[in-house]
Amino acid sequence: MTDRLGKPVTQRQLRVGEMIKQALSMIFIKNEAKIPNLETNSITVTEVRMSQDLKIAKAYVLPLGGKDADEKIKILAEYSFLVRKILSQKVITKFLPKLLFRKDESFEYAEKIENLIKQTNK
Repeated sequence: MTDRLGKPVTQRQLRVGEMIKQALSMIFIKNEAKIPNLETNSITVTEVRMSQDLKIAKAYVLPLGGKDADEKIKILAEYSFLVRKILSQKVITKFLPKLLFRKDESFEYAEKIENLIKQTNK
């Protein structure tokens, strides 16, 4: 597995990413971040990718059912400081990474591929 620059992803990046994913999931499930106009318990964290230096965490998230995904991710990005504050109490690392929230489009992509396969099999 490689990152976007073509460098191999280290075990440490994978381990820290998984640790942050677990912590974010629990924060969202318990609605601990108290983000205005957003019920975080309906948000699924599908993956967290860490930068080489572990200072940036890209969290790929998807709201339940995918409804208003772009709007909810925009709100998450705006209030990422609240999520980061709660995360700092859950995860012990040398540097707490900056959180970037991105829409996970892998399910849409998989569905598109599946539909194309079904069409060719007809």
